[in-house]
Amino acid sequence: MQAERLERIRRALAAQDLDGWLLYDFRGSDPIARRVLEVPAEQATTRRFYCLLPARGAPRPLVSAVEPHVLDAVPASPRIYRTFAEHRDGLAAILDGCRRVAMQYSPANEVPYVSRVDAGTVELVRSLGVEVVSAADLVQEFEATWTAADLASHERAAGALRAIVDRVFARLAAAGASSEVEVQGWIQSEFSARGLVTAKPPIVAAGAHSADPHYEPVASRDAPIQTGSFVLIDLWAKEPDGVYADITWTGQMTAEVEPEYEAVFQIVRRARDAAWELVRDRAVAGAPLAGYEVDAVAREVIAAAGHGEHFVHRTGHSIGTEVHGNGANIDGYETRDSRRLLPRTCFSIEPGIYLPGRFGVRSEIDVYLGERDAVITGLPVQTEVVPILRSRG
Repeated sequence: MQAERLERIRRALAAQDLDGWLLYDFRGSDPIARRVLEVPAEQATTRRFYCLLPARGAPRPLVSAVEPHVLDAVPASPRIYRTFAEHRDGLAAILDGCRRVAMQYSPANEVPYVSRVDAGTVELVRSLGVEVVSAADLVQEFEATWTAADLASHERAAGALRAIVDRVFARLAAAGASSEVEVQGWIQSEFSARGLVTAKPPIVAAGAHSADPHYEPVASRDAPIQTGSFVLIDLWAKEPDGVYADITWTGQMTAEVEPEYEAVFQIVRRARDAAWELVRDRAVAGAPLAGYEVDAVAREVIAAAGHGEHFVHRTGHSIGTEVHGNGANIDGYETRDSRRLLPRTCFSIEPGIYLPGRFGVRSEIDVYLGERDAVITGLPVQTEVVPILRSRG
């Protein structure tokens, strides 16, 4: 671990009146702790390890004698435990002098994305006379904030995704017909051609399948895409060492979009833009803003249009080296994400309306927060359902 990073953590701990950040992992239970402590991703572990990063002084690692080198990246000699008793004594030793520490825990599981530590381990730490508070804000600061290189990588990926959307719609127009699985393959080929990677294949959903927010096309339920079909594509990808971009567009296989599709899209668009405008205005003003507040604004627009019950997911998610990152989500629906949206973080804004058995519309943009500004990446954004066959007319 770099000295500069440790010093940043110390400053953050002092600002939150914390004595330390206690990181813990058992058999890969906390990938956040592993990344912070620079445990190689390919290194398998079978025993518990801990490391206290204190507000003052050197780190305090505690590792099993079976895996003594697991925290070699930490600039401190580890305390070794062998037996159950030595494990408890060792934990007490590294927590000596601490009254209040942060762990990957969320009270009442309000923010489940950082709830990585099991209840028994929290109980054990508390039994040693130490107060445990949530590390949610620490996680966001040290996992979700981007460097200039991260932003540049994201912008390249976002630009590529926008180009792929246009190319896929043009290819559909030229072909005249296809299927969900075939179009999914086109998108993945485009990723490969542009040097992009993704953890999961993109969503291509036609007709009633678009009413399922997380529909995954497979051969057994592959739907045709033909004249008249409504199509939703949700694609996310990144450079191999970069951060993700993630966008969703919709189109219809016609020269003129049918009014019912366009009417629903415009409601979703207004919700998306209302959320974006709130983010932009607060950023320019330097005023704090929580994820749940942005969600509420988008949800109000859709509810006012009579579709509140058809908006069945959060408005957006943090974006990072994983497409669903560890920063604040735009969510007051599935959870109440009260974390502040931090400068140098990125998140999606993607409201949707889903009409079961008919169709669903989602419009997704990515927003990057600067120190006193906010920008949408991957421009231009969608302003109407794409009439895919217009170019043929």
